[in-house]
Amino acid sequence: MGLYRRGGIWWFKFKVAGCVVRESSRSSSRSLAAAAERTRRIEIEAGYNGIGKKQRIQIFSVAANLWLDSKSVHFSPRTQAIEKANLKHLEKNFSNQILNDISADDIADYQRLRMREKAAPKTINLEIGTLRAILRKNRMWANLQPDVKMLRVKETSGRVLTEDEEVLLLDECTKSRSRAMYPAVIVALNTCMRYSEIRLLRWFQIDFQKRMITVSGSKTQAGEGRVIPINERLNTVLFFWSDKFPDRRPAHFVFPSERYGAAGDAFDACVYDFDPTNPIGNWKEAWEAAKKRAGVECRFHDLRHTGCTRMLERGVPFAVVAEVMGWSASTAIRMAKRYGHIGNAARRQAVEALSSLTVSDTEGAQKWAQSQNANLRENAKLQKRNGSSCRIRTYNPSVNSRMLCH
Repeated sequence: MGLYRRGGIWWFKFKVAGCVVRESSRSSSRSLAAAAERTRRIEIEAGYNGIGKKQRIQIFSVAANLWLDSKSVHFSPRTQAIEKANLKHLEKNFSNQILNDISADDIADYQRLRMREKAAPKTINLEIGTLRAILRKNRMWANLQPDVKMLRVKETSGRVLTEDEEVLLLDECTKSRSRAMYPAVIVALNTCMRYSEIRLLRWFQIDFQKRMITVSGSKTQAGEGRVIPINERLNTVLFFWSDKFPDRRPAHFVFPSERYGAAGDAFDACVYDFDPTNPIGNWKEAWEAAKKRAGVECRFHDLRHTGCTRMLERGVPFAVVAEVMGWSASTAIRMAKRYGHIGNAARRQAVEALSSLTVSDTEGAQKWAQSQNANLRENAKLQKRNGSSCRIRTYNPSVNSRMLCH
């Protein structure tokens, strides 16, 4: 502990609260190095011993692991995977840095670095959000918050499939190597469930008698436990799909993990083994192949957009749509704007509803228009006496009433 020299530069080393601090003074002067050591020691001790409970000095990697452990009981498996991916990038830059030393400038440098690596702004913001949570847990975020700016993200609202695109896509899904592809897409289109909610769906969540699906493992608290009715189209598909698993148990997955082989002279794909206790890994390969053959460009999540928009287009009350989608009250308006691709036909129908008049209202409007015609004639007479000429257009239901003077 103390000062030591390395390559003509003085370094200092000391221990605070069980943590060893070893840094360069960046000076060849021993006296300046001693002053730098004292300043650094005071800075660190003030940060951790100023107000409130004493905290151990931690490097970022240690603090990150402690934070993730404390949150694991509250995170869904999907959220845990996202946070681990965020930490993987953050640790490349902050791993051995003392938590108290992280500044707003360091965060801005990290944002620039990730942008150079071609990371999307939304991805970078998610990573900064993880960093913020770690600093907040250690009571170090409040001082940084005013100087940290998130990147601007262009909100994408996805797209809605046309009926023709849906027909083409479903036709190719029936020809997919994965036999789960068609029923999975039908579930998505007719329930607006999320990808993970469908992939992890179990048989006990489906009530064929009441024709209901109870959602579990949702991304949001509002979406957890919501009940979605099964329409006739979906009921038919799920009924035939269930026949493929005569020995199914309530806890088994609706879309189990499967292994495929080739059969016959045509080498058609066939299932030779499946594990109902494990969910299917993903539909990525089968989904991409079906889209390519159909000539339809969309994401699996766009099936949710499609279902939501069709409900809104066909006059389903907004509150009901929000319930089916699993939106909380605080985010419902924002989500509707993102998911509801309301077309011109629906907009026109909406404003036409505002102009629907009773007979008495219509008669009143006609009387008002006729009185305006009389006023126009009187004004024209007065202007003619004063030497100006006017051309009068009287009331016509299909043309705006107006008087053109010249």
